[in-house]
Amino acid sequence: MGKGSVRGRKSAETRRREWPFVVYLWAVGLGFGGYLIVGRLILASRPHPIHWLAGAVGAAVGVPIGWLWYRWRGDVLF
Repeated sequence: MGKGSVRGRKSAETRRREWPFVVYLWAVGLGFGGYLIVGRLILASRPHPIHWLAGAVGAAVGVPIGWLWYRWRGDVLF
């Protein structure tokens, strides 16, 4: 009876694993870069919400790039 509950707990722990650190690095890095470079420098004459949109698009692009990096190179913290 005790083994069944331990098995159920392990499967629940494996389902809620967090993302690797490298995914967060890429998302934050490209989000910040998109906001500064694209939003503030290139689109400086556009309305303010465009700046935030550029940052959000950069972060959204950073997530799959981070997962690809993790798949090919592993995490940055070992």
